[in-house]
Amino acid sequence: MKHLLGANRETLARQAASLRISAGKLADSFKSGSFRSLLRGQGIETSGVREYLHGDDVRAIDWNVTARMGKPFVKVFEEERELQIFLIVDRSSSMFLCTGYRTRYETVAELAALIVIAAELNASSIGAVFFDGAIQFSCAPKSGRECSLLLLTRLDELEENGTAGSVLANAISGAEKLLKKRSLVFVFSDFRATGWVTPLASLAQKNDVIAVRITDMIDNELPEMGTVPFIDSESGARLVLPSSSTSFRNAWRADNRQHFLRWQELCARHGAIALSLSTDDEPMRVLSNFFSHRRQFR
Repeated sequence: MKHLLGANRETLARQAASLRISAGKLADSFKSGSFRSLLRGQGIETSGVREYLHGDDVRAIDWNVTARMGKPFVKVFEEERELQIFLIVDRSSSMFLCTGYRTRYETVAELAALIVIAAELNASSIGAVFFDGAIQFSCAPKSGRECSLLLLTRLDELEENGTAGSVLANAISGAEKLLKKRSLVFVFSDFRATGWVTPLASLAQKNDVIAVRITDMIDNELPEMGTVPFIDSESGARLVLPSSSTSFRNAWRADNRQHFLRWQELCARHGAIALSLSTDDEPMRVLSNFFSHRRQFR
């Protein structure tokens, strides 16, 4: 059994605090980042009304109360009382490729751990599903230290022999079944899989979804190493590629760029927020900048 995070948990706690998403701040960060549902679906109960604040969704205005009081009021929905978070974490073979500072999974593990710690500090419920070629672990959202320790332990521990392939689509579908109320869902993956678009679209209809694509420097720049054998970590397929060829490296870069833009387009089309994170990035900085951008955008 391998361990990734054990020596860094105190550092991660400090990072969570510096992100201003510790006690009492996590919900504010997420909500001010425009993650509240823009379209309130049927079956979501209102718990009251409050005065309209700058930036509120005008579609939430309660026109009856507004007319009676002479100033705008908006409905307060049950889901706003507690922010529920869910993590979908890819642990397939391609997530463990390392050509630089760290693997894709190490990057995910640090960012996911920050969110878990912050959720505990804020008393928010959080759940997760981890997968490779099969579903490794799943739990419905819960609050409390016991749940956060369980998730941190699962993030930290890696099985020596995982299952080949990627069941990203099944993990997304499984998450939707576990979620009984609208949640903020993070999907951490390199999205090197098929069949995930339809379940992602379905998940995003009822939840606020952030698709976090983890990239590596090799996605854009293939090193000049002559004629080199490449092995697909998921399928085991082998190819000999001319990495010293300028035209081949340009084609490699263009193909990866096309796939990335296509991923962004699919996320936007189906209601998910697309966020790219490189293994060379500092997860804390990227998350902080992301929240800041969402506040400014709002």
